[in-house]
Formats: sequence, structure tokens, C-alpha cells
Amino acid sequence: MTLTDDVRADRDSGARRPPGGPPGGLATWVRDLTMGVRFAAGGGRQGWVRTILTAVGVGLGVALLLGASSIPNLLDARNERSQARYIKPDGELRASDRSFRYQDSDTSFRDHAIHGVLIQPDGAHPPLPPGVKKLPGPGEMVVSPALRDLLRDSGSGLLRERLKTYRVVGTIADNGVVGPSELVYYAGSADLGPADQGMRADHYGSKEGYGDTRPMDAKLVLVIIIACVVLLMPVAIFIATAVRFGGEQRDRRLAALRLVGADRQMTRRIAAGEALFGALLGLVLGAAFFLLGRESIGSVTIWDINVFPADVSPVPWLATIVVLAIPASAVAVTLFALRTVSIEPLGVVRGTGERRRRLIWRVAVLVVGLALLLPLAGSVEGRGQVKTAQIATGASLTLFGITLLLPWLVEAVVGRLRGGPVAWQLATRRLQLSSGTAARAVSGITVAVAGTIALQMLFSSVQGDYRKATGMDSERAQLYASVQMDDPTAARKVLDEFRATKGVSAVIGTIEGFVERAGSLRKGEEFLPTETLLVGDCPTLRQIARLTGGCEDGDVFLVESAGGPEAGATDLKEPGMKLNLRPEEEGKKSAARTWTVPKSARTLQSRPDPHGDRRSGIFATPSAVRASDLLSPTLRMSVQLDPHQRDAAEYARNTAARIDPRMSVRTIEDYHFDKRFKSVSTGLFLAAGATMLLIAASMLVSMLEQLRERRRLLSVLVAFGTRRTTMAWSVLWQTAVPVVLGLALAIAGGLGLGLVLLRMLAERTVADWLVFLPLTGIGAAVILVVTVISLPPLWRMMRPDGLRTE
Repeated sequence: MTLTDDVRADRDSGARRPPGGPPGGLATWVRDLTMGVRFAAGGGRQGWVRTILTAVGVGLGVALLLGASSIPNLLDARNERSQARYIKPDGELRASDRSFRYQDSDTSFRDHAIHGVLIQPDGAHPPLPPGVKKLPGPGEMVVSPALRDLLRDSGSGLLRERLKTYRVVGTIADNGVVGPSELVYYAGSADLGPADQGMRADHYGSKEGYGDTRPMDAKLVLVIIIACVVLLMPVAIFIATAVRFGGEQRDRRLAALRLVGADRQMTRRIAAGEALFGALLGLVLGAAFFLLGRESIGSVTIWDINVFPADVSPVPWLATIVVLAIPASAVAVTLFALRTVSIEPLGVVRGTGERRRRLIWRVAVLVVGLALLLPLAGSVEGRGQVKTAQIATGASLTLFGITLLLPWLVEAVVGRLRGGPVAWQLATRRLQLSSGTAARAVSGITVAVAGTIALQMLFSSVQGDYRKATGMDSERAQLYASVQMDDPTAARKVLDEFRATKGVSAVIGTIEGFVERAGSLRKGEEFLPTETLLVGDCPTLRQIARLTGGCEDGDVFLVESAGGPEAGATDLKEPGMKLNLRPEEEGKKSAARTWTVPKSARTLQSRPDPHGDRRSGIFATPSAVRASDLLSPTLRMSVQLDPHQRDAAEYARNTAARIDPRMSVRTIEDYHFDKRFKSVSTGLFLAAGATMLLIAASMLVSMLEQLRERRRLLSVLVAFGTRRTTMAWSVLWQTAVPVVLGLALAIAGGLGLGLVLLRMLAERTVADWLVFLPLTGIGAAVILVVTVISLPPLWRMMRPDGLRTE
């Protein structure tokens, strides 16, 4: 008699059902589910072990889901604090009792970025920055808690020296910093220039914030959608696997219930009640894991990002879905798992070899997922709208279809395995008897690797759009500094101080100012034409222009940019041209200083400087033009550091702060990453790490559960003379065979899904076909680690006392 015949016979026999309402009614469901909960709670030591394993597995998944549902609130909280402290300059704002002038004074200390603002109030009642109780006066500063701790650190002597001009008089509250580890300070100043100069504002806060407020690029949106699907699918699969722990012992108990008069439907509802109890307990544990993790998250900083514990707050409707979906899924999965099980009073019969897994409906799920994605080819471009729901649904169904294929593939392959060593035969026979359990154990790693391969293909294809060459040359210099010189004669002293700084190998510096044509306006001119005049010695000029021939002090060069002068522009780079070295600035007259371009001036082509700029104009050596004749010129320096001096950059920044706190010092980088892309990639790495840890934990819990259920069988085999090493190898092979098949399926499915996603971007080429190698290596390493960790419990379970029974 087949399993279907058994079920039909039970239905037609009209087996007596206990009272409590009509079959399948709400009261019946409540009664049977409650009974299952009582069995799970009062099932003795074995029952509690099974329940705790289920609860831990579900709890890990719930904690990760609650963390994922907190991301919108987390990002909103960080963005609100960023916007609240943003200062938007107002060029038309006049000085008032509430206005203030400010200047950014950002710096870096080793690997830490420090955001600083110099503030000089115009009146007696300037507004306060968020988190600041009292505005610091000249020579004072208020700092974030993280910066305060960093300044107190014994290894931060160079940073203390840099900021020694200011005395710490207060601490910025939490609402004034983006995260608890952010390094921020506000310093009072009395020398930001004349009252009619500098950036001015009269309030803090703007919708612009410090971030990029443009609509997010469609390619980046696609990456985020796929990442969410890839990261959450393994969690869902793991939860579905966790609620099926303890199946064999549960089935024996259900057979006993059949012996005392329960029918098949009742036993299934009782089994669902047991799973429901584990899921409910898992919700409690998951909430506890989430709260414990949230409390400690403020002390964790990864890639310069961390958050306040209060920011990690689940979105209510998302948390509600998690709370309701987990118990419902536990009941549904249990009922689904029992569809092929005939629970009889004298035992349990499972559908086995004669009833092979059907392939058609598994492929159908995969086809539906691809059918949703394929019509979107070429639809993701620019900053246009992205069909989020269709993409997420299609990707989820595709990955789910790949997962559904795994049990069929494992059954089809292991069914053909014959012969081999004893350990191999033990492993293959166990897989042939229960291939579904083995497939479920590795389904999480399969879907994670498949999804990550597709995501990596997508990521590697679009990252070139967000990784731009800056044009800088970090081989020629490592730092770039600039400052406006109120006293041009001090430029030489500044250069000498930098050259004498510890860790500085070489410095090239130029003094740049604007000059205008001498004389009055000509017909049709609204303003006098201007040109850049740059003063530097010969070694410096060789770094920014293609000098042909010799160079001596007193020479003048007329340097053209690569594209030549703009069409219609008045070119002042002509020998004999009379120029005014001190043009009028902001409507204020200044004493004119006339200088004539010498007849001996030679024309040259520009060359990119270490900072990547191609400067053009009139290049003069110090004897040709006195820097003191220029009006408020800018000193620009490219600094080369000694690679053997660890803190060379910090010594150079200290020199800059000592000379002028307003001096800008920037690191020369060959490539620039888009901030949004960088933040998204950082988030992906964080989430991927958490997911891999979850998968490893889930596989360990699942393997321990399987070993616990087979404890008596293992003891019997050892009692009959099977060597322990043979048993250990059999456990390894039982894990390795499904893993190899799962990884092969993941590679094929991941590459296929990746190609479909690339078609959405109209990308015809794959940046890296071997992107799956590191991912499969990580997956295999996870399996190996889990197997090794499970060996000690395996030794304990093979003891003779495992033969005891009641």
C-alpha cells in the first residue's frame, strides 16, 4: 500500500476524532496547537534540547532580520544629525547680532578623519551648533567624546601638539555628532580676516546636509536591491530549516499519539504546535540577541562607520511582519514537511525511493523568476526610476528556484553512488536514505554563494563608474597644502619650515595671484581681463611646465594649457603687455603696481602638477616679480614625504597648523571613490559578514541536531567494531557531497543570474568570470570549520552509554 493509499484509507475510515469542534475549525486548531506547545514545553530533557536548538536557530535569524529592519531608521537618524549641523554660507548676508563667520578646519590623524570648524561671531548672540551648550571663545574648543578620548590617548601626542592652540572647554552632545566614534571639534577664532570677508551664516541646519542629496544613481539602486535579496534569502531559508529540527524524535512521539486515538490531521497540528513553541521562543531569544547586539554596537567601528544604539530601532511595520511571519512560517513549514509522512500507531512511514522528487515545479519557479527579470534588459540607466518590486521579486524567485533544485540534484546524484571505502559507503547510504536533510543543511550556503556571485558580477561591472582617476600622482608628492597669504613676503619662511619638518623629503611651492591689464576699460568691455601670475623657482616650475632649454632666476614663461586659450578670451600672455599686479578686490581700490611682461618671455606648454592640476598663465621666477607686489596671493605646496617615517604626514600637518590653522592640507590620492558607492559597498561587506556568520552558526546547529538524533545509531556502529576515524570520515563525506553539489549549482545559478542583471545595465561584457573562486573558497572553508567543530560532540556521542534505552 502506498503512502497516498494510507492517507485516503484514514480519511475514508472516519476515524474517531476527539471533541472540540468541527474538523479543521478554529477551536480545533487552537486546541491542537496548544497541546503541541505543552508537549514541547514538557517533553523532558530531550524535548527541551530540541526546542532550544530550534529557538537558537530561529533567534539568530530573527536578530538579523530585526537588524535589517532597523536600517531605514538608522540612516534617517544619521542624516538628520548631519543636516542639523550643516552650515550653508549666505553670500548676501550682512553682519548682525546673530550672524557668524566660519571656516572649515578639517584635518586627519593617521587613519582618522577629523572634522573641524573655526567660528568667529559677529555679535553677542550667535546661534549654537547642535550639541554645544556654550560657543567657545578665541583659543577654546568643544570636542566630540571620541575626539576627547583620542586626545587623552598616550599615542596621540602629535595630535595634541597640532591642536594645542585651543583649550578644551566642553564636550559635544550626541545630537551634534553623526556617530559615537566621529571626531569633531568647534574652535573659537578671532582672526578669520576682516569683517567683510569669509563665509557667513546666521543659523545651523539645512536639507542639504554633508552628503550628496542628488537622486541615487539607478545602477546603485539595483545593487542595493539585489544585495537586500541576497542577504535576506539565506536568513529565511535558515529559519525554515531550524523549525524542522528534531523531526525523527517528534515523529515517534506522534506515532504514540496515534496509538491513543489521535488522527493524522490532529497529529500534524500538534507537530505544528511544537514548532510554533520553538518559533515563539526563538522570537524571544532573537529579540534578546538583537538588544544585546544593539547595546554594544556603539563600541564597534568598521570602515569609519558606527552608530548610536538608539539609532538601531526596527521600523514598526517591518518588525510586525517579522513577529507575525516567523510563527506562521513555522506552522506552514511543519505541515509542508509532513505531507509525505504517514504517521501510524506503530510507527512512521516516509515517502522514499519509489517516490522521486519532481523537477517540473522546481524549474517552473526558476523560470518565473527569470521571466520577471529578462524584460527589464537595458532599463536601468542614469537616475531614472527602477522597478524595485519586480526586480526584488524576480531575483528572489530565481534564487529560491536554485535552492529548490538542490534537493532534486542531491537525490539524483547520490542515488547513483555505489561502492567505495567503508566511510564512503556509510555516508552515501545515509544520504540515499535521507538526502532532504543533507540538502536543507547546505541550502543556506548555496543560496548565499549563488546570490553573492551574481552581486559580485554586478558590482565589478559598475564599480568603474564610481572609481575615478583623480589625475594626481602620489609618486611625485603625497600631500597638497594651500593657504591665502596675508603677507606674501612670509611665503619663503613657510616653505623653509615645511622643508625642515621631520619626515618631509622635498617641497615645491608657488605663489599665485590674479593680475589684470593695466589701464582703463576698452570699448565693449564690462571688466578688465585678468590672468594668473605664478611665482616659483626653476625646480618648481619644471614640475608644472614642460621647460625646454635652460632656466635661470629672472626668467619669465608664458604657459598655455593643453587646450589653448578659450575662444574670444583676451590673452594677456604677450611680451610687452603691461599688467597691474594689484587689481581692485571687492570694490576696494588699491595702489596699482604696474609690471611689463618682458620681451624675453618664452612660450611653454603646461604639465600636470602632483595634485593633477594643469596650471596656465604667466610663470615667473622670484627675481622677475616680487611676491610682495601681489595682493593676497595663494601659496600652494606639494609635499613629498619620507616613506620610512611612519608619522611623516602628521608632522607636516602639525607644521601647517602651527603656521596657520586655516591652511588646507589634503592627501594626494590616485583614485577617488564616489561617497555613495563607498558607503553602499561598506554596508554590503558588513551585512555579508553577518550573513556568513549566521550561515556558519546555522550549519553547526543543524549538524549537531543530526548527530544528536543519530546518537544511538553511532553507538551501535562503534559497538560492532566500526573505527571512530571511519565514522568521522563518513560525517565529513556526508557534508562534503551535498556541499560540492550545492556549490556547483550555486556557481551555475549565480553566473546565470549575474548575466541577466548585467543585461539590465546594457552591459555586454563580464568584468571577471572567475569572481566565484573566492566565494566558493569561503563557502568550502565554512563547511570545513563547521565539520571540525562538530568532531568533539561526535566522539562523545559514540560512547557505549548511547546504547541505553527505556
